Amino acid sequence: MPICDLVLPCRDEGPALASLLPRVPSAFSVIVVDNGSRDDTAEVAARLGARVVREDVPGYGSAIHAGLLAATRDYVAFMDGDGSFDPDELLPLLADVSSGRADIALGRRRPVARGVWPWHARAGNALIVAWLRRRLRMQAHDIAPMRVVRRQDLLDLALADRRFGYPVELLQEVTRAGWRVSERDVAYHPRAEGTRSKVSGSLMGTLRTARDFWKVLS
Repeated sequence: MPICDLVLPCRDEGPALASLLPRVPSAFSVIVVDNGSRDDTAEVAARLGARVVREDVPGYGSAIHAGLLAATRDYVAFMDGDGSFDPDELLPLLADVSSGRADIALGRRRPVARGVWPWHARAGNALIVAWLRRRLRMQAHDIAPMRVVRRQDLLDLALADRRFGYPVELLQEVTRAGWRVSERDVAYHPRAEGTRSKVSGSLMGTLRTARDFWKVLS
């Protein structure tokens, strides 16, 4: 019986979902947010039993927020839908929050091989994290594309960013609110074949994301 909704923000992730969704543990009910896909993302998700939500406003934050609004369970998890993470590793994060040990549980990426995390994306992540740790004494060491939280707590934060600055705003507001944070290492795998990252897939994508990050911090 699912106790947590799992939101997967997706744009052209059909090939990844075909192998990812059958591996999601039974503790999670999957919500795929189709954020303007031009492939068969929605069809694959529906065929494999996920609930599909359409979000026409482009942006990572838009997709995440649409999934949060669609969720109905007390706990909600978020994970990239590109096949780069093992959904089994959400279970310890969920346990940290459901047991009351933490208000939010985050995954800290550990690449399984060289080249999985391009240097420009890794450097940008490290710079933002260092800024937040120094400026706000944030506890986390990664911008955390895997996370679990109580749904109402996240709604109460009233996050406003709808682009790639969303995870930075989340960590900033969580720190300011004094939330207890747990952080666990999670394996970071190559993306599923046939998909391409909107962030780390190119230097330009990383630069656009960095721009969104700094808008949140300024």
